[in-house]
Amino acid sequence: MVETARSIGANTFAFFTRNPRGSRAKPEDPADSALAVAALREYGFGCLVAHGSYTMNLCTKEAEARAFAASVLEEDLRRMRLLPGNFYNFHPGSHVGQGLEAGVEQIAAALKKALSHGYPVTVLLEAMAGKGSEIGGRFEELKMIMDAVGSDALGVCLDTCHIYDAGYDIVNDLDGVLREFDAVVGLKRLKALHLNDSKNPFASHKDRHECIGKGSLGLATFQAIMNHSALKDKPMILETPNELPGYAAEISLLRSLEF
Repeated sequence: MVETARSIGANTFAFFTRNPRGSRAKPEDPADSALAVAALREYGFGCLVAHGSYTMNLCTKEAEARAFAASVLEEDLRRMRLLPGNFYNFHPGSHVGQGLEAGVEQIAAALKKALSHGYPVTVLLEAMAGKGSEIGGRFEELKMIMDAVGSDALGVCLDTCHIYDAGYDIVNDLDGVLREFDAVVGLKRLKALHLNDSKNPFASHKDRHECIGKGSLGLATFQAIMNHSALKDKPMILETPNELPGYAAEISLLRSLEF
């Protein structure tokens, strides 16, 4: 993965800890992980942003499925010890009718248990688009989870498509959105970004990613992000509908926007 990322001009990358649409995980390979750690250091990479499975819902209403999701989280953090000092990002979950408070309580309980082992990883809550019963579509909901967990090992990953679809107008008021985030959560908790344009209009709550500059956010928004003093030092991960040549082109495009 390190060599592939380097081949397209990246100096960070995301990877799935297991099947993103299931629960299976490849056996750990400590020797390969050690080679990766050495290569990351040699090539001067920044922090990586691992991603949990999309099917991991820590606040589903079925107790058995919820316990299984919590065990997946715990195992993923244990696996991350082989790449120490990096990030593990995941979607907080959907409460499926239980209510926000119940969902937050369940997410926090799973996080407390998983974090209790002290593995060398910072866990990131991903800001969501707020569709259905999804938790994390408002900054206040992310703060509720953090307060309930009470750990400095928690941070936030802001997804540009998600927060725009959720109703945070980063196109016309990026500074205002960041001030609001700082007031509610705290900019010190912002650890990484997902850079995605959106196929949908503002506050649509849809979550459909588009290639950079080809959606409702537009290229000027990404230029502002690339040059913002509060953002430019964060790992930025592309999740646009692309293959490797497209990602290479987008990395080059984004770097060309820097002043």
